[in-house]
Amino acid sequence: MTTTPSDRGVSLGMPQLPAPAYPDDVRARLETDAREVIARYPDSRSALLPLLHLVQAEEGHVTRTGMRFCADVLGLTTAEVTAVATFYSMYRRRPSGDYQVGVCTNTLCAVMGGDAIFEELQEHLGVGNGETTDDGKVTLEHIECNAACDFAPVVMVNWEFFDNQDPQSAKRLVDDLRAGRPVSPTRGAPLCTFKETARILAGFPDERDGAVAATGSAGPASLAGLELAKGEASPARVVHPRGEAPQETPPHEPSPAEHLSSHDAPQDTSASDPAHPAGPTAEEGE
Repeated sequence: MTTTPSDRGVSLGMPQLPAPAYPDDVRARLETDAREVIARYPDSRSALLPLLHLVQAEEGHVTRTGMRFCADVLGLTTAEVTAVATFYSMYRRRPSGDYQVGVCTNTLCAVMGGDAIFEELQEHLGVGNGETTDDGKVTLEHIECNAACDFAPVVMVNWEFFDNQDPQSAKRLVDDLRAGRPVSPTRGAPLCTFKETARILAGFPDERDGAVAATGSAGPASLAGLELAKGEASPARVVHPRGEAPQETPPHEPSPAEHLSSHDAPQDTSASDPAHPAGPTAEEGE
């Protein structure tokens, strides 16, 4: 069986024409914002990431026109901008919904029910990974760890947390988003549209009432290690197997001869202990 170049997704036609420019009024407005962003950095090209968020806030995804704009204001080639825009998954390359609904399917969230949530939402919304509902409201995707393992399984909407979800709560969530009903994250700032989120990520202030004051931290399980390191928590307790009653035993004090860890050093070895020489090395096969 032979395939044509078009079957293989290869275009042999005319090269793609340069991206169109923004309308004059849009470009003037974006240039004002871009100057503010660029002024934060000693090297202008360091402003590329926030500028990509800025153009994403304009159209809901990073278009060829947006990449051309970034290249123009930073003195870069469009190839350089494209290389960055296509590297990071936070930059959308095609139109997407007002609400990016991401279901964590990394290890802990997956075993706690994240895989089931994702499968249920695909069927409920009639879309696959990275696809958008017909009304343009919701784009569904599976995402990697969001550092909220003690609240697993976690769903994020425009990067705001919705903790301890299950298939039913997740379906209610997307139904409310599509119907325009108020939705409040478990913690953090109030929810806003994806375009508004992109502008905030570009470094512009969130001017909504109460948004800056809203907060939310990691849970106790995530903070336990930090508290131990800072001496703010009691030593870890031994967790016994289920069904086995804990026994009150005094803490074990290891003797100097005990080997506590493979990282403890120095340790006597046959090569360094004259009392226990290794002897001659055997030849291969002996």
